Amino acid sequence: MVKQIYPRVEINLQYLKENVAAVVEKCKPFGIDIAGVIKGTTGIPECAKMFAEGGAKLIASSRLEQIEDAIDCGIDLPMLLLRVPMLSELPEVVRLCDVSLNSEVSVLKALNEEAAKQNKMHKVILMADLGDLREGFWDKDEMVDVAVMVENELKNLELGGVGTNLGCYGSIEATADKLDELVAIAERIEGKIGRQLEYISGGATTSLPRIINHDMPKRINLLRVGEGILLARDLDVFYGYDMSWMHQDTYTLKAEVIEVKDKPSHPVGKISIDAFGHTPEYVDRGIRKRALLGIGKVDYGSIDEIFPKDKGVEVIGASSDHTILDIEDAERNLKPGDIVSFGINYASIVYLTNCKNVQIVFV
Repeated sequence: MVKQIYPRVEINLQYLKENVAAVVEKCKPFGIDIAGVIKGTTGIPECAKMFAEGGAKLIASSRLEQIEDAIDCGIDLPMLLLRVPMLSELPEVVRLCDVSLNSEVSVLKALNEEAAKQNKMHKVILMADLGDLREGFWDKDEMVDVAVMVENELKNLELGGVGTNLGCYGSIEATADKLDELVAIAERIEGKIGRQLEYISGGATTSLPRIINHDMPKRINLLRVGEGILLARDLDVFYGYDMSWMHQDTYTLKAEVIEVKDKPSHPVGKISIDAFGHTPEYVDRGIRKRALLGIGKVDYGSIDEIFPKDKGVEVIGASSDHTILDIEDAERNLKPGDIVSFGINYASIVYLTNCKNVQIVFV
């Protein structure tokens, strides 16, 4: 009998594959391909394979080591680097990636030189900043000029297309009007270079509402999707979309109870700061039954990002290595050694799958 080790994240690979296929099918009538973003689960190769088997046309990550793991596990799809390359990593970018997102002229020139050294052609997607204020050209005239330079002067780079990111920093919604701006930039570039671009990449999970609402601009043909496949929670929780056509329980966190006691709900003594330098507010609800779990903020980030599946269980706090539950109203009579299950979201899954203390189990 295999020993059960906790904390752990259980991953249903079949559900993940079905989620990939569902999003691919949803986008197909619009002529949109999916780049499967594997960084949400720290590039776990078994998960990356599900993106490939589910119909993604590219595998994408911001981390080169994850891309290398995907290649090493036998995935034979084009590899896309999501984060604008660092000058210091260009040899690895060219060695491992078929495509990269770019927004700096100096990096593009150095990338071209490195591709020539390796006797390779490297495809680039130029990023437009449409207001979210992360990566991308803010001056669109400059972007058009750089596109022409890549096309005509950088002989070891192929101008693959243009893209944008919306929602990740500036919280800007990927509206149809915003994506129309990207199409307009693409068509300006096409007019200058005399050919059609391969990719007009209209964002990530935050652009999926345009698919659901049937108002995606026609020339958008590539989305880079991670959370919308892995968990399918954000469009439900934050945007109010019915995501019942997706599995939202592909990933489950399980942790073990290590203590159960009746204790006051308000700390006793002079209040100072907690382990992270903060002073939380505590509500006095009298004596309550509490459970401690053998998992903490170091493992998952924030208590706001894990969601107990047991009815009547409430997460009320955590330190580095402990999570505190109020179980006064729990339907189960929890005791040390019992296992509590949680749903998780994108913020917590990134921590959990990157933590050596958390076991990854495929079910």
